[in-house]
Amino acid sequence: MIMKSKGEKYIKAAEWGVFLVLLGFISTVTYMLFMKQVYGGGGSGVYESDMAAYILEMQGKDSGFSFPYPIYFKISAFFNLFMIPERAVSVAAVFLNSLAVVFIKLELEKTVKKSRFSGVLTSFVAVALFFVSMLHTFDLVYIPGIFWKYLGVFTSNPYHNATFLAARPFAILTYFKFCELLGTYEEKSAKWQDYALFSIYLLLSTMTKPSFTIVIVATAGLVMLYRLFAKRFKNFVPTIILGLCFIPTFIDLLYQYSGVFVPTVEEEVRGIGFSFGRVWGKYCENIPMAVVLAVGFPIVVLLFNIKKLKSDDHFRFSFQMYAVSFLMAYFLLEKGFRERDFNFSWSYMYGIFFAFVGAVKVMFDNMGELSEKEKKDRTTWDYLKLLMEWGAFLAHLLCGSVYFYHVFMGGNYK
Repeated sequence: MIMKSKGEKYIKAAEWGVFLVLLGFISTVTYMLFMKQVYGGGGSGVYESDMAAYILEMQGKDSGFSFPYPIYFKISAFFNLFMIPERAVSVAAVFLNSLAVVFIKLELEKTVKKSRFSGVLTSFVAVALFFVSMLHTFDLVYIPGIFWKYLGVFTSNPYHNATFLAARPFAILTYFKFCELLGTYEEKSAKWQDYALFSIYLLLSTMTKPSFTIVIVATAGLVMLYRLFAKRFKNFVPTIILGLCFIPTFIDLLYQYSGVFVPTVEEEVRGIGFSFGRVWGKYCENIPMAVVLAVGFPIVVLLFNIKKLKSDDHFRFSFQMYAVSFLMAYFLLEKGFRERDFNFSWSYMYGIFFAFVGAVKVMFDNMGELSEKEKKDRTTWDYLKLLMEWGAFLAHLLCGSVYFYHVFMGGNYK
């Protein structure tokens, strides 16, 4: 028994060793990319990003932009105590992006049924989730209405926007904690620490970039409201208790979005408007195809596991959040000069990312269910389903790797 225990420890150590190597790889290449963006941007058309503005914001100078979400800049300022500003904003972005990889790895470890070397597989997928992108044709085939690889289709990994990446570790913590609370808050079995952590994670995410916040808040509100009416207000008190967790974030959102609703002397109008894909249509004339290209893998998993939407809170919430992010991107817009920025696309990209996360967890569930079956009970369909799910995921990974290399070498992110 002692020897077996030691063997298990060695395997676990080897699995985490593999993860650390992969984590070192993604940290290295993203650091190199961010440094290229710092020195290669500035309107040159190469390594386009807002890094130059981030440096000014970190130093308290006028960047020409409004960044009412300080966490990334405060972390950058901390690193700036030990290194030059250009390296500080890059290191801060790498630190937060790599932290997100670690959080995904830890969550997958909780989910995947343990088997020999399953940790290697979760390590690979955890890192791969940060390289997957929209499907594209490598510029070999033109798809009607799709003008660019990224613009109008969008990706779960926009490596030209460091604030999106910076908020993601807090978004991941928020997402998983809320999924946990979904299964416990109505029975009053959740601990007060869980409510506190959720509230803190959500606020940290908001104070880094609010794009994820408006999606999860809207989705959570709709889900909680539906449950409230479905149970005829029998869960009224638990709903109120969970709702109180959102108050700190609501206060911060009011501060952040005050500039969206209050016009200046030079402007005629601001606020949130309503349209039927007007902004999205400026970048894409084939939105249904854009959806398929963006979330092909989650769609495949959904088609093969649609019954799990009823039984799996996590899987269901990931698609509910994607649906809300899509509706926001399609129907909502910021009035005035902000309209062309299509800022609701950032929320949509968070919807894409968590649709991938939910689909990955279900794919691992399918693998675990297959391994538990007796060999005689396994069908060709069981294997074919897994093959198609993995095939779709690897297709996104291949496209994402090519896209990342294109951006890494100075290609236009569009």
